Amino acid sequence: MAAELRDAPVPLGVYPLPTDPQSLTSRVSREFLRFSCYVCSGKKTEQAGRRVIVMAEKVIGFIGTGVMGRGMIRNLMKAGYKLQVYNRTKSKADELVAEGAAWKETPAAAAEGAHVIITMVGYPKDVESVYFDNGILDHAPKDAYLVDMTTSSPQLAEKISAAAEEKGLHALDAPVSGGDTGAENGTLSIMIGGKKEDAEALAPVFQAMGQKIVYQGKAGSGQHTKMANQIAIASNMIGVAEALAYAKHAGLDTDKVMESIETGAAGSWSLSNLGRRMLKGDFEPGFYIKHLIKDERIALESAKTMGLETPGLALSKKIYEELADAGEENSGTQAIYKKYQQD
Repeated sequence: MAAELRDAPVPLGVYPLPTDPQSLTSRVSREFLRFSCYVCSGKKTEQAGRRVIVMAEKVIGFIGTGVMGRGMIRNLMKAGYKLQVYNRTKSKADELVAEGAAWKETPAAAAEGAHVIITMVGYPKDVESVYFDNGILDHAPKDAYLVDMTTSSPQLAEKISAAAEEKGLHALDAPVSGGDTGAENGTLSIMIGGKKEDAEALAPVFQAMGQKIVYQGKAGSGQHTKMANQIAIASNMIGVAEALAYAKHAGLDTDKVMESIETGAAGSWSLSNLGRRMLKGDFEPGFYIKHLIKDERIALESAKTMGLETPGLALSKKIYEELADAGEENSGTQAIYKKYQQD
């Protein structure tokens, strides 16, 4: 199915929804996205028994214009969507407003009149606030799609989904992986929880931001998948930092070491991307240490409720908390390398 959708000519105005959730990874041309999608100002048609929505006024409300949000918003605007944005610190949205996004003073205002509302904020408490405190749930138009792309609690995702359904809204939890580079390049991995038909309806929106888009299951499944992702990263970052520190202490040319090991069994995204930043002394955040600690805390709590022990995750959290206590909480996660550097 994915190959069929990728290779077939794409008609303007309608696009058949994929029946296989894996086919959400198929790419649609940027030019096509300028003219048709599933989410619009209300026009709907039926084709071959499937729901198809023809785009007219295409408005996305986006809450959170930080390191990740900025790149995602730019890619949505490149795809032809109109963006109305909100961020607690307005200055972080100034560049986006200069590029054509509309500034809104509150999360509620960003939700009003939008067909899709996306949130990419810091912590579960922030997610809960923008949805429940006279926010998105009270101000989104009926039949709007709510997409939380923050890494947050699976239980909170379930709570938002239930509240949205009561109000005639569609909610998805769709956390991402790929860091600031993935956000800028539109190559994020997106993990989706919620109703399958809602995930399918928003395929063009997700395709504007990501490359690997997989429907995982019911509400909360996207967040559970992201926890698995973060658990894998947690121990991997220790391994990357220790491997490069070992190479340096052994007097090796670390660039040559990287050339050898990144293409073998030790290869990983973290090694190839963050490992190189470690060697350059570049500790600017693609993903903040404070946010990884938050994710690790959620993952540990979720694992505990399942009766699952995760010692690698616990060790990673301990190391990162020590770095945060030393003033590195706003550094990128690659700053773990500092724990292994010689004085």
